[in-house]
Amino acid sequence: MSRAVSLCAAGEIPVGGARRFVVEGHEPVAIFNLGGTLYATADKCSHQRASLSEGEVDGDEVICPLHFQVFHIPTGEAREGITRAPIATYAVCVDHGQIVVELP
Repeated sequence: MSRAVSLCAAGEIPVGGARRFVVEGHEPVAIFNLGGTLYATADKCSHQRASLSEGEVDGDEVICPLHFQVFHIPTGEAREGITRAPIATYAVCVDHGQIVVELP
């Protein structure tokens, strides 16, 4: 069963930006704005648990600030780096001007 969680106003995350959200009863979530399209992932790197929302966004990838692990934001796939473990991704939409994420 999943639940929809409203996080913030859609305009609060600039194009090319990312933001971390703490959700009660769930691991922190990162929202990325890639060219106006929003993506939601787990905020913790699957290698050493660093905050991915603090990493560098390069195209459709985020680079972990701790050990430079690269993840594909839309799919969560681990690319270059130490680990092959992906990060979780979540459905995200804008509803009545609010960013809403579907969490398990």
